[in-house]
Amino acid sequence: MRRETFKNLLAAVGAVFLVLMVLSLIIAYLSGKGPIGGKNKVAVVKLAGIITDPTDFTDELREYGERDDVKAVVVRIDSPGGAVGPSQEIYSAIKRLRKTKKVVASMGAMAASGGFYAATAADKIVANPGTITGSIGVIVEFVNAEELLSKIGLQGYVVKSGKFKDTGSPLRKMTPEEKELLQDVINDVNGQFVKAVAEGRGLKEEDVRKIADGRIFSGAQAREKGLVDRLGDLSDAIDLSAELAGIEGKPYVIYPEKKALGIWRAVFGESIGNLAGAFSGFRVMYMTQNPAR
Repeated sequence: MRRETFKNLLAAVGAVFLVLMVLSLIIAYLSGKGPIGGKNKVAVVKLAGIITDPTDFTDELREYGERDDVKAVVVRIDSPGGAVGPSQEIYSAIKRLRKTKKVVASMGAMAASGGFYAATAADKIVANPGTITGSIGVIVEFVNAEELLSKIGLQGYVVKSGKFKDTGSPLRKMTPEEKELLQDVINDVNGQFVKAVAEGRGLKEEDVRKIADGRIFSGAQAREKGLVDRLGDLSDAIDLSAELAGIEGKPYVIYPEKKALGIWRAVFGESIGNLAGAFSGFRVMYMTQNPAR
């Protein structure tokens, strides 16, 4: 009886062990971290929506950059752009990744302004013929509510440490001197954008400046102007990245693990980030085709 009980117990332990092994293999398969796929994997990282906080995106790039089994990374872009600083951080992160991996940018429905800025850091760019891209330029918007406040009997007061500290205040009109100051800043940042495009695409800065007036292009038009390397979809971009990395045959593709959402994002989704952008948009420079208002 005891021997039978021991056998049953041993069988149960073995069954549990087997289940755990199967589960671990499934998890490894889904995450791409197991032996499946070998050491010739292509990772796809998504850059979607208005660019405000690049932390999650740059962390994913850093993780894949440290993995020996990942040979190439495809950055899938569906973004109208966003704030200048975060767009530049993403651009820098992609450039760093290129030191160890082949990187291909895949443009979805839209990869404009800051989204295009990020794409120029990749080794190659693939766009759909109808992708909306380009929009090379910088914008900053302000609202003057002085007359509105006056009509409802309200008057604002400002105490400041310097004459330019309240530049763009909605309580008064902007002075010519303030407009000139802001224009100088915009021109400088736009020059950085133009330089990045010229370097990334192998173009002359003077040629880029001719089209750096905020205009948009279709993917097909962008290719004609040297802003895109090939026309194609995500699958084409994946195949191209594998080719650049020297991967033979069909590449094994992995996607980033889905992270748990914070309570606010879980309830309200991306609207929280967009709402924050709407309140700060009056004082933030944007590289975007459709800035948050």
